[in-house]
Amino acid sequence: MIREAVRRLRWQERSLAGTDPVTGLPDRRTFFGAVGRGDGLDGVLVLDLDLFREVVESLGHAAGDRLLAAVARRLRENLPSDDLITRLDGAAFAIMVSGDGTSRGRPSLERAGQVERLLAEPVLLDGLALEVSAAIGLAWYPEHGSDAQTLMRHADTAMAQARSGSGVAVYSPRADHHSAARLALLADLRAALGRRDDELCLHYQPQVELATGRVVGVEALLRWRHPRRGHIQPANLVALAERTAVMRQVTDRVLADAVAQAAAWRAAGLAPRMSVNVSARDLHHPGLVESIADLLRAHDLPAGQLQIEITESALMIDPPGAVTAVHRLDRLGVALSLDDFGTGYSSLRHLRRLPLSEVKMDRSFVLGMATDPRDAAVARAVVRLGGELGLRVVAEGVEDDRTRRMLVEAGCGLAQGWLFAAPMPAAALPEWLIRYDAARRPVAADGTGYDAK
Repeated sequence: MIREAVRRLRWQERSLAGTDPVTGLPDRRTFFGAVGRGDGLDGVLVLDLDLFREVVESLGHAAGDRLLAAVARRLRENLPSDDLITRLDGAAFAIMVSGDGTSRGRPSLERAGQVERLLAEPVLLDGLALEVSAAIGLAWYPEHGSDAQTLMRHADTAMAQARSGSGVAVYSPRADHHSAARLALLADLRAALGRRDDELCLHYQPQVELATGRVVGVEALLRWRHPRRGHIQPANLVALAERTAVMRQVTDRVLADAVAQAAAWRAAGLAPRMSVNVSARDLHHPGLVESIADLLRAHDLPAGQLQIEITESALMIDPPGAVTAVHRLDRLGVALSLDDFGTGYSSLRHLRRLPLSEVKMDRSFVLGMATDPRDAAVARAVVRLGGELGLRVVAEGVEDDRTRRMLVEAGCGLAQGWLFAAPMPAAALPEWLIRYDAARRPVAADGTGYDAK
């Protein structure tokens, strides 16, 4: 029976043979052997810790090992003794869930919920409270596989689906197709990055100063027109690349094109501030600041004309490496913006500690301002807080004039959204600016008299 097998494996954990040296858990070979027997097996969970790479890059491999050991200890001490746990590789773990066969799949689902709750509590490491949430994939025995290799492969496929969804996913045969399609799309993206055509290009969305109606900046937004699949949604593009080395290539391409375009506009007499987004993975890359400095020198672009937007998720665990990168960018003269402000738990801490120039109010609050008093109250509070800290506040997602007027009344500095302009190719911006300047009228002190045609 599985209980007897697990008891024997617990005994094996006390010796070095058959164990993972970092966590002390049974090794892969031992785990696969137990799964392959199948006696009393309900299913298998595969989980992959979030932000583990960032911990290693920021705090070192020894800290990463201590984090893995702490997670292993928490799982082993809190999950039923009949379950068998192993570390697969990197930050991935697997759990063999036992069952009596009367409620197929329910024990595995319950265990996934238990693991989520166990990982909800931060792990204290070197004085930092590290978030250790995970994507969790489930495969049931024997519905999703009657041998260890198939069962584990299907659980891993489900885990990949969980990564882009709710955090927990049960294997579905359709997921195999999606995984293969994702790999193919990632290969297409890598190939597109290696070419210089218009398949990958930047569009630019103007940022308007609400008090005057002047266009003071643009945000660079990547667009991918796939030759067979058509337009790939930006969120899908980022989700595809952000956990792979391709993300760094994407950021390099966006920064190079955006800085070159800003320099070209400056030479033509236009000087909007250029805002570029970087991901958490980018922020932790040791070469990011040097790459930006080299681009600014190569194009003779003043550092103050470039602004880097970082999200709160990029700073969630507040590692020394991320904070160091932010301060180095500030010393370079590059402006810094905190994007999606208001959606993370640590916003106020970042406002107090980081050399920011502006905060971008999350569009979820802006879109609801005109219809939901609570969203309007949050928006006003963000504007007041930014003003008291000496920060510009940018409202994203402004789509109607009533919202614009409410932002003016609240004292918001800047706005962007479809009310003013959709993102557009670089070649279209000069002509749009001419039309825009001809259409707008001076704005009175109370915010009236603005023509947003």
